[in-house]
Amino acid sequence: MELQTEIAAGGLIAERIEQVVRNRTGGVIRELRVHVYDNSVVIEGRAPSYYSKQLATHAAFDVLNGETLTNDIEVHSLR
Repeated sequence: MELQTEIAAGGLIAERIEQVVRNRTGGVIRELRVHVYDNSVVIEGRAPSYYSKQLATHAAFDVLNGETLTNDIEVHSLR
């Protein structure tokens, strides 16, 4: 039961982070994925600018409660 609770909580956190990141960045992060591990969260995807990547970081931090965050979003400018 405890493992199922942890998995469910991780899924809720991942969904909330995805929602907040999409809202704050205007949906410009493509292929956004959020992985929740014990006390850490990893966000992945593709951004058109470093500014968008930074916005995603700040958005994710606003949802977290003590977990560490790794931002593995790749920046692919259109130039």
